[in-house]
Amino acid sequence: MNPTPRKTHKLGPVVSVLVVLASMLALAAPASAQTPAQQQASQASRPKIGLVLAGGGAKGAAHVGVLKVLEEMNIPIDYVAGTSMGSIIGGLYASGMSPREIEREIQKIDWRDVFRDEPNREDRSFRRKQDDVLYVFKVRPGFNDGKIELPLAYVHGQKFDLQLNRLTMRVSQTKDFDQLPIPFRAIATDLETGREVVLKSGNLARSLRASMAVPGAFDPVEIDGKLLVDGGISNNVPVSVARAMGADIVIVSDLGSDMLTRDQITSALSVAGQMANFLFALNSQEQLKSLGPKDVLITSRLGDIGAGSFNRINEAMPIGERAARQAAESLRRYSLNTDDYRRHLAARTKPAPQGGKLAFVRIENQSKISDAVIASYLSAKAGEPLDVAQLEQDIQQIYGLEIFESVRYELIEENGQTGVVIRTKEKPWGPGYLQTGLITSSNFEGDVAFRLGLTFTLTQINPLNGELRIGGQIGDEPALFGEIFQPLDPAARYFVTGKIGYASRNINLFDSAGNNIAQARASGYGLELGAGRQFGTWGEARLGYRRETGDIDIGIGAPTPSQDYDTGQFFVRLTDDKLDSVYFPTKGHVGRVEWRMSREAFGADTDFDQAMLAYSHAYSWGRNTLFGGVLANITPDEDAPIQSLYRLGGFLKLSGLAQDELTGQQAGLARLVYLRRINDIQFFKAYAGASLELGNVWQDSGDIFNDPIVAGSAFIGADTPIGPVYLGYGHTDSGDGSLYLFLGPLFSF
Repeated sequence: MNPTPRKTHKLGPVVSVLVVLASMLALAAPASAQTPAQQQASQASRPKIGLVLAGGGAKGAAHVGVLKVLEEMNIPIDYVAGTSMGSIIGGLYASGMSPREIEREIQKIDWRDVFRDEPNREDRSFRRKQDDVLYVFKVRPGFNDGKIELPLAYVHGQKFDLQLNRLTMRVSQTKDFDQLPIPFRAIATDLETGREVVLKSGNLARSLRASMAVPGAFDPVEIDGKLLVDGGISNNVPVSVARAMGADIVIVSDLGSDMLTRDQITSALSVAGQMANFLFALNSQEQLKSLGPKDVLITSRLGDIGAGSFNRINEAMPIGERAARQAAESLRRYSLNTDDYRRHLAARTKPAPQGGKLAFVRIENQSKISDAVIASYLSAKAGEPLDVAQLEQDIQQIYGLEIFESVRYELIEENGQTGVVIRTKEKPWGPGYLQTGLITSSNFEGDVAFRLGLTFTLTQINPLNGELRIGGQIGDEPALFGEIFQPLDPAARYFVTGKIGYASRNINLFDSAGNNIAQARASGYGLELGAGRQFGTWGEARLGYRRETGDIDIGIGAPTPSQDYDTGQFFVRLTDDKLDSVYFPTKGHVGRVEWRMSREAFGADTDFDQAMLAYSHAYSWGRNTLFGGVLANITPDEDAPIQSLYRLGGFLKLSGLAQDELTGQQAGLARLVYLRRINDIQFFKAYAGASLELGNVWQDSGDIFNDPIVAGSAFIGADTPIGPVYLGYGHTDSGDGSLYLFLGPLFSF
């Protein structure tokens, strides 16, 4: 019996093929089809990548171009370590900003202004604005306990601090840098030991500022009891730091270490810069030697773009982008597919949303003035939302008191509530300051005005920020004075002031025909008391009493016995000052109205009244500025004594005449000045200019507007670190001409 034959399964081969195809499809399936466990395993298996951004000042803008390419190629970044400008770009990226956001923000920054510590004139207190017409040397060293004290650096970084605070606002409450969207480290250097300091927690903005504190240029930053300066000194390319964070692969964005050529070494600054290049290059080379075959080095060659070329950051960014594209072949092996890269981005920590109401506003005040003075400038209130732009404006006005080295703010969280802390730190070289100045002009024909002055100002003499000032002046008009200024409320809205001193002034005397018949010298001792109201930073109303006693000697002219004089008068003065500079104005205006009433009952020899009006306005376009103004000084009854006559003449006050050559009972002047900026050096602004002037003095009010003098000038000037300097030539329609060398403020009446 034959066995029953087995049935043949004709579908067997088909099933086998289907199984094989299914397996292949499973292997080729997109990552989105993976289970969460598979996705986690896939992420865990890839190497961790650390991004290292080198220091290099303005050259560091090239890092932005590198970041653009890395994101375009889907390169996952797990850690960021940066030094100096590299820490700023890296810190912003680690905080969650995209490369394009960083690009927009650094393009918006006015780098020339941000590295200029002097507060904008509109932010300075009205009291400090008045200093501009006193003495012009800008350096104000401290003078305390008989010693002259100087700042630790050229720039204190006040405006830079505000910029960094604003840019890092989204993570202001993240104190552990491992909890940022990308774990981050900033590199600084301990100024005491020279050792590397790795900043991994605290206030991000403050850490970035410390990493870029170039010694001598920027103030050191104190963190955890250490004075920190630029990290480039100790580790300019922190490869070792990225590896210590856990990086398996390191991508380095280097800025090169191009040395200056012999032709480029032309000054002490360039020699110092070359020494810094040596130091940075040495430690950079040590770090770069540690790179292995799996690491990627991207070097941006910036050519003549230097560490200080912040006006050329737009040129640096594309250079970094090109350098990264040249390294694309090495980078491509670390690219993720689109879905994996999206998941990588989604896994980053999200900064807590900002906004909402402030639970508290706290002041941490390291100065002798009261917290109430600082609070009087603050608009931020507990229970209200924070307006960052307004807070920055308020802080700049506090800084405009010019008694603080820094005024900073920080958002903090306490017991689940968010508040803002304002931190003020007084200048360590204060509270007493010296200021010297030289006001001089010459027409190179023997007529010279020369005044060399020295003042000592002691601030913070009490919690309301009262001031004591003493000063003296030698030269053609010697003087000596002491003054006290005392606010009556924290905001200094109301004040009293007192001044005593000795002063002398030269006065030319004219007959009724306008002939100069003598030169007199009035010298006397005086007292001035005042009280008033300040209006923010822009204006003041003052009521005062002035008493002076002295004598008048005729120095040139017909011999005349000396005569005594007494002045006693009340005055009221209104001042509005919104000019951006009294040296080389580009915008704003300044105005003044004053009435003086002299009476025998007040201690004067004679009764007379005087009125003064002055107004000037500046308007600019591009490099050009027009500055126009009028002045009218009136003695209604033409009965002012010699010591109270008005003076006119000199550069831009009827150019072509000698300084204060004309005196009279009435004076009038109108002028229009044209200025053009002729260079781009921020700390040495140079200008070319010309003026047209019309005016005169008159003895009788009925003669006003008769025989006006037409004058004009051409000049060059510079706003230098020591003060404004002008060299010009003036000429009048009557043939008078003068060459002028002038050091001192001109654009005020």
